[in-house]
Formats: sequence, structure tokens, C-alpha cells
Amino acid sequence: MAKKKTKLEDKLKIMVSSTVYGIEGMLEDIYAFLNADYEVWMSHMGTVTVYPHKTALESCIDAVKECDLFLSVITPQYGSGVLPGEISITHQELLEAIKLEKPRWVLAHDHVVFTRDLFEKFGCRNAEQRNKMLDKMGFDSESERKKLTKRRDKVIDDFRVIDMYDDAVRHDISVYKYKDRIGNWVQKFRKADDGLLFATAQFGRYQQIKQFLEDHFSSSTSVRAAVSSRKKK
Repeated sequence: MAKKKTKLEDKLKIMVSSTVYGIEGMLEDIYAFLNADYEVWMSHMGTVTVYPHKTALESCIDAVKECDLFLSVITPQYGSGVLPGEISITHQELLEAIKLEKPRWVLAHDHVVFTRDLFEKFGCRNAEQRNKMLDKMGFDSESERKKLTKRRDKVIDDFRVIDMYDDAVRHDISVYKYKDRIGNWVQKFRKADDGLLFATAQFGRYQQIKQFLEDHFSSSTSVRAAVSSRKKK
């Protein structure tokens, strides 16, 4: 029996947030797979709604607010910032998804994980400690750090991709409060096939995902209603 087509307005909306350089093929494969059942919002494919009266950042943040599911891909390329000194758009999208407690899945390139682990071996477990180490090495200014990340044999182009990884694993929450580290799974990938396999495994069971969302939001609504009724008493 032919599979019944789902109307666009009835499809779950999934946002794929990432930089593009170096993983174009993987993003296109993920889009092709997800598009069969989901409404996929991906800037690389031009499917994120762009509002002419808003900035690119505002349009992207609106997409995060409106999506049902959020897939973040952290690559060695940090991405463009809005203004000098600000974090990149993809980083802000991830932080917004965390703040809104969106159901989220995260892929991180092996180079990012490797670099983070390398810093940790030198006792640098957060951005402040990493920056102090770079200062001691002589990379104590923005221009000097740009020289470091512009080398041909560079592993990553901006150390703030490590900050993104830390945000994704909820490094802000103590390891002793592991029960509070909800939504902190980050899957490492090395090649395009790894990323597609993860997307296939996580989003291939559409009805289960849909049921999860219905259960999650119905329970959240019940909790809010119960709390509200107690306050009125």
C-alpha cells in the first residue's frame, strides 16, 4: 500500500542549524532524507523563512522559536557573526534552542571534540582557562589569534566552536548534578556518512517522534495548569 502523503501544514518542523563549508554533501543528504516526512528548515537549502524587514539573525531566531525539533551540527568552521566581537548566528541559534528547551539533537565534528580534549589535558576546562593559555603562548590579542586560526594546517578556524560544544553538553551544569543535564547528548562524526546515519536513526521513526512531542507538551501543559490552580487557592 502506498504511503499516505502528509500535508505540509501537518508535518513536524525540524530546523537544521549549521555552518555549510566542508559539509555541503552531508547537509544535502540529511535534507533529502528528512524532507520525506518533515518540513525541513535549512539555510543551505534556502528553506528558512526570510523576513525582508528583519535581520538574518532575527529570521534565524524566529525559526528556532517556531520549529518543533532542532538539529545542530557543530563543525570546525564557527560561522559568521552579526557584529565584530559577537558570537556567530549558528551559536546563537543553539543557545536559543537550549533556552527554549527545544527537543534537540547535536552532531559535533571529530576535530572539535579532539581540540577540546587536547585543551582539557592541559587543564583548560572552560573558555576563560583556554584564553589564559593562549595568552601565555603569545596569542594574547584578537589579531594574533586570527593568525593562529588562518594557518593552512589548522584544525578549526575559531576556538569558539569549543564553546558551542560546551554549551551543547550543558557544561554550565555541574557534573554532580548530572540528572539536570537534560538534552546534553552530542554525537561525534568524522565523515558525511556518520552524520546521515545519526539523522536516519534518530528521525526515521516519525510516529514515535510525533508521539513523544504530544506526550511532552501535554504533560507540560498539565503541570503548568496544576501550578496555576495552586497559586489561585
